[in-house]
Amino acid sequence: MEIIYCYHCAEPVPAGVDYTVEIGGEPQAMCCPGCQAVASAIVDGGLTRFYQYRTEASERPTNDGAPSWHIYDLPEIQQDFVVELPGGHAQANLLLEGISCAACSWLIETHLYRLDGVEQVRVNVTSFRTQITYNPETIALSHVLSELHAIGYRPRPATDDQQRALEVRDNRLALARLGVAGFGMMQAGMVAVGLYTGASDEWQSLLRGLSMLLSTPVVFFSAWPFFRAAWRSLKAGQLVMDVPVALAVGIGYGASCWATFTGTGDVYFESIAMFVFFLLVGRYLEMRARYRHRIGGANIAQLLPPVANRWEADEWRQVAVKMLRTDDRIRVAAGDTFPADGEVLAGASGVNEALLTGESVPVAKGVGSFVIAGSQNNESPLEIRVSAIGGQTQLSAIEQLIGRAQAEKPPQMALADKVARYFIAVVLLVCTAVFTVWSFVAPERALWVALSVLVVTCPCALALAMPTAITAATEYLRRTGVLIARGHVLETLTKVNRVIFDKTGTLTEGQLCVAEVKSLAEGVDREHLLALCAALEQGSNHPIARAFSGFETEVTASSIRQVTGGGVSGQVGAATYRLGNTAFAGGEDAPKLPSEPYLWLLLTRDGVPQAFIGLADQVRQEAAGVVAALAQNGLAVELLSGDTAANTARLAHELGIGTYMGAVSPADKLARLQQRQAQGDTILMVGDGINDVPTLSGADVSIAMAGASDLARTHADCLLLQHSLQPLLLCLSRARATRTVIRQNLTLSLVYNTVALPLAALGLVPPWAAALGMTASSLLVVLNALRLTR
Repeated sequence: MEIIYCYHCAEPVPAGVDYTVEIGGEPQAMCCPGCQAVASAIVDGGLTRFYQYRTEASERPTNDGAPSWHIYDLPEIQQDFVVELPGGHAQANLLLEGISCAACSWLIETHLYRLDGVEQVRVNVTSFRTQITYNPETIALSHVLSELHAIGYRPRPATDDQQRALEVRDNRLALARLGVAGFGMMQAGMVAVGLYTGASDEWQSLLRGLSMLLSTPVVFFSAWPFFRAAWRSLKAGQLVMDVPVALAVGIGYGASCWATFTGTGDVYFESIAMFVFFLLVGRYLEMRARYRHRIGGANIAQLLPPVANRWEADEWRQVAVKMLRTDDRIRVAAGDTFPADGEVLAGASGVNEALLTGESVPVAKGVGSFVIAGSQNNESPLEIRVSAIGGQTQLSAIEQLIGRAQAEKPPQMALADKVARYFIAVVLLVCTAVFTVWSFVAPERALWVALSVLVVTCPCALALAMPTAITAATEYLRRTGVLIARGHVLETLTKVNRVIFDKTGTLTEGQLCVAEVKSLAEGVDREHLLALCAALEQGSNHPIARAFSGFETEVTASSIRQVTGGGVSGQVGAATYRLGNTAFAGGEDAPKLPSEPYLWLLLTRDGVPQAFIGLADQVRQEAAGVVAALAQNGLAVELLSGDTAANTARLAHELGIGTYMGAVSPADKLARLQQRQAQGDTILMVGDGINDVPTLSGADVSIAMAGASDLARTHADCLLLQHSLQPLLLCLSRARATRTVIRQNLTLSLVYNTVALPLAALGLVPPWAAALGMTASSLLVVLNALRLTR
């Protein structure tokens, strides 16, 4: 009989045993539930390459069926989601299942910071991603993962495939919970009509039982996330908003069941179902907003190609980028992206380095020039000697700036969580005190009075006061062309006193156009000169060539030749024309460049200068009006650009911006922003390029333009959907209106609690009235917030 060996540990599979895991599209035999569990964890984590790279069979698990986190301590596994940092530290990039609100991030951070060896924890509630910096010499990654699992969050390696699968699963489950709660609320509400309109004793018992039957799935299925979150927070010794919610639902349901079976007291199953339904609606809308706003990938490494052409064994071979090493010789074709930093060994081409400079004009590269990972080769193939890979590249340096800026973002959510925890603690203490007092005064009413207090003071309206207003305003802005990706945007916009703009692609269109023509020959008009330029640039996709689009006439050119870093030449009739820089077009006798701060091209005919063509980035038509409107509202306006100081100054003067800086790097932009913040400014940053990402992340609130890079969109707090700056003003005005509505909602909920609490504590409010009051206050808050949608 043929012996079958376990795919995981290579031990013989006992006869009659059938444990399999699908790996690489094929079922593989396992010898025991332990090997099956570990192999399933590897596959579920998207790490099947482990089996391709391992050099020997894995060890058989000793605890069958239990989650095994030790597999993630293997270097082969960690290479996909763990980054080595200077100083012997490491950073694990994880995806956590079970995150539902900002309180989850606080709970995770609080719990992990108690572990020796954990240096930093950053939780992104929007994308469910978590970055954990730890010391591998002090704590194993498997221990960190097991601690996360112990408090109810299952960790996975952070990959886009895993994130999409998690979003699909959570969305289906959330819809199912919402549907059950909605059905239970409507049916229990219909039964409640009979209960509250004088049903006889027999009918009352029947209707109570039916109401209990209808609300049971709502409590044990739809409301399960509240119980789960409350339980894991209590296990960790912390309080979150779900604790009083779970207590109100649980005690209310239990007490109603007791009243149903004993025939005493009141029941309010329909109120419980309504309570759960409204809370789930808010949670679902928040979840959908998070998914919708997760634009593009969250990892800057996605800018790199997956493979590269490396010279080995006297031929070019295609290898994975992860296999590249320093001093490797690679070839990058025209149109491809550089996979690593390096020095040009052969070839000449123009390279788009907009990710660092924000400027779309290609930079000429030749032998000895330096190229950076993530930039694009535009024109001709280049051979490169690799000088830096992975975390040592300049692209990785930008990513580190992003991480540092995000870590220093103002912690408004942490403050809100702290206030909420104190509020919850006070509510629970008040309920306990009320129960204790009534136990001496009237023991038979103690539970019901305490329950009324708990329901009356349940922070539903208080919890809905801010999110409903923000949701309504967010939806209105989405319809009018502004997509908000962070919950703090509207609140922070009301505090902004300084707006910092990028130049290229933000205040300008990001495309070169003809700004000025200086004729150097008599009898040649402007239109003919531009027609000659358009003929020379025909068929080229170079950004400079696009500047002459629209000037084409019957003039045609032949024998067109492009010279990298120089320009273009061609024959028009019997004459030879050249268009480019002065060295290419005019040689040693070229005239002196004009003084205006444009990108100047020289056009010559048979070596004789014909004209200087000045190109510039076209200013947005609405830019001057937006800048003026911001100044009228008392906001300071500043311009920071990677373009030359002269071009930056020219644009600033044209738009009426008094404070500006040109030729600044991404690090300089971030330093300037942080300097302003240290002086007390609350800053709104508006940008579009990858070079703007550090400042977009570091600003108090940031906005990316409609044509922004995917990375800028991902790290900005909101995105303009229209190719215009005009919605920026609408965003600021709507933020002020939202602040007013939030204050009204908070006042309404606090007044309600102030009046209802003493009445409930005195026993004057029965549980059903408490539930009705709580629901009514919540509805008032919601209706008031809906005014923001108009």
